Amino acid sequence: MSTKNVEEFLIAGGEDKDLKLKFDVMDNMELFVEEANKDGYDFTIDEFKQVLKESGDSFESFGNPRKKAIWWK
Repeated sequence: MSTKNVEEFLIAGGEDKDLKLKFDVMDNMELFVEEANKDGYDFTIDEFKQVLKESGDSFESFGNPRKKAIWWK
């Protein structure tokens, strides 16, 4: 488990529209991280929060359809 895995996940979401759509609708961070781990990523909620904090990103959703401004390109 590591923050590197979080970064890889956020980059993948920035590049993969289907991955982004799957996760953009999730408001529960525990479920979000659980589903990411099921998809082959390996990180904890604390690691996820740490990367978001360091990058200045917020987990909150906005817009219609809902989106998250966490994805990296």
